Amino acid sequence: MSVTKITPMTITLYGIPNCDTVKKARSWLADAGVAYSFHDFKKQGVPPERLDHWLATSGWQKLLNRQGNTWRKLDPATQAQAADAAGARALMLAQPSVIKRPVVEWNARAVTVGFDAADWAARKSA
Repeated sequence: MSVTKITPMTITLYGIPNCDTVKKARSWLADAGVAYSFHDFKKQGVPPERLDHWLATSGWQKLLNRQGNTWRKLDPATQAQAADAAGARALMLAQPSVIKRPVVEWNARAVTVGFDAADWAARKSA
């Protein structure tokens, strides 16, 4: 007979503390009693190997936030450099605020981009 050890979910939330969506996400996790670690893009930067994982699982189009203030403040030439995966990756490393937030790694496998309370509740109870 084998016994499967149940371990708590390891969650890492990546973002910027003053982002409204990140604030909502952090509040939701706290209210749901879900433990997580927070990675601050402003203080800690974007880990290139994690960005590569997010790009592979979510796609650069989903990660690149073209609706935010940072994107709108970029000159057209800089925006044009993000027309493909390589250009978007370079821009995200240089300007972490253009990454749609929050990015959440659920047990370092599944990745979500943005905040969706219903999806998160399903993940929590899975």
